[in-house]
Amino acid sequence: MAAKAVVLHAAMLAATFVGAPAVAQTNDPNLSQKQIDCLSRTTAAGADCDKDGGGQSGAGNAVGGAVFLPSLIVDLFPNPPARPTPAPTQPAPPKSPTSSAAPAPPPSGPITPPTGLNLAAPPRAVSGEFVPDEVLVTVAGDAGAVQRIATTLGLQVRSQRQSRLLGTTLVRYGIPDGRPVGVVLAQLAADGRTQRREPNHIYSLQQAAGIVNYAFERIALDSKQASGENVRIAVIDTGIDDTNPALKGVIAGQFDAMPNVPIKKRDHGTSVDGLIAGVGALEGIAPGAKIYHARAFEGGKSSMDVILSALDWAAEQDVRIINMSFVGPKNDLLGTACRNARALGMVLVAAAGNNGPKAPYGYPAAFDGVIAVTATDAKDGLMPQANRGAYVFLSAPGVEMVAPSGTGSDVVTGTSFAAAIVSGAIANLIHAAPDRSADDIEKALAATAKDLGPKGRDNDFGYGLLDIKAAAAAKE
Repeated sequence: MAAKAVVLHAAMLAATFVGAPAVAQTNDPNLSQKQIDCLSRTTAAGADCDKDGGGQSGAGNAVGGAVFLPSLIVDLFPNPPARPTPAPTQPAPPKSPTSSAAPAPPPSGPITPPTGLNLAAPPRAVSGEFVPDEVLVTVAGDAGAVQRIATTLGLQVRSQRQSRLLGTTLVRYGIPDGRPVGVVLAQLAADGRTQRREPNHIYSLQQAAGIVNYAFERIALDSKQASGENVRIAVIDTGIDDTNPALKGVIAGQFDAMPNVPIKKRDHGTSVDGLIAGVGALEGIAPGAKIYHARAFEGGKSSMDVILSALDWAAEQDVRIINMSFVGPKNDLLGTACRNARALGMVLVAAAGNNGPKAPYGYPAAFDGVIAVTATDAKDGLMPQANRGAYVFLSAPGVEMVAPSGTGSDVVTGTSFAAAIVSGAIANLIHAAPDRSADDIEKALAATAKDLGPKGRDNDFGYGLLDIKAAAAAKE
């Protein structure tokens, strides 16, 4: 697939995370050391956080050591998102089954940042939404090397684990003294013990406010013949209502990448899983498929660190498809993880984004090797709020569809749900021909899509509307 242009995407702001303009740094000097400790979930602060969390209950505060994020179901359109009130928080560090080294203990006393640190390059302006007092770094070395870097640069080791998809140790360093993230990244770049250095970017689920599921007809799939039986699909999303009748027997495994954050909303993830493989009255596109669900979002938000943990877990489940119905800024760590997952034979499907025709590109959809899906309605019209750009690969139904939710069922709209339709359709292809490779599937989808809009591939519809019947025949 042709290389996609690199354009940064600013996700919808939320009250619990501090957003950063494309040319600005964001750091909040008002955080107390106790609040920092609570957010980083250090052992020393655990008892006090459990008592009062360092704040009052409600969205955007830590209570009982858990971070409360704003409501998930948000009416994104037609009104623009409200500007957030700065209140930096960070989802709890995931407990990865692949961890080989326990996180280093928290510092025993105040950290005094060293003076005279070298900079490998001028501090960069960090684009997109990110956690203002953290950076993600890959390190070649053991726990001792990780701690030595922290000591040298006056940082805190908030978590560390061995990442399968990155092939190295991923460390989440805290910045306790208020230095801008760009400055710390430049200081880390001058340290030869580090490999990659990135902000801990924030990503947002892609659901628009919203009748019968017309998707089967529009993508040329006979609902009576649809099957994804035993095809393994990973979904990275919110928590789910696994008691919903539409998900009975559908969920083969679950992983919570943010176990210290209480689950408050289950709608988005339940809808995505149901559209892919739901059973009963709300039958999905690929009945019989096995969903491996990783919870990595609350309040519609997650961080790069949490998402990478979920991706590593998904890679260990021997899945054929990974559905990523979320959008955020370009991040090299995420790009590497996606590239390596594709190299392992997984088909990656992602929402193109719901932020309008003038929005920057949305990631992970805009990475090479990821099928970026936009949303169309029952008449094959483009969802007005959809992102546009050369990275858009395929169109699929995603406007006003009935789907299971945390409250039973709901009418849903967004590129999130169009991505789910494509994931389910690909499961049908794999069920019919298990030997089809990710490259073969991608080429077949592009070659057989029903052209919409300007002739050929365009920035609105990509190659056009998914035609699963034609894609299946393309193998023959």
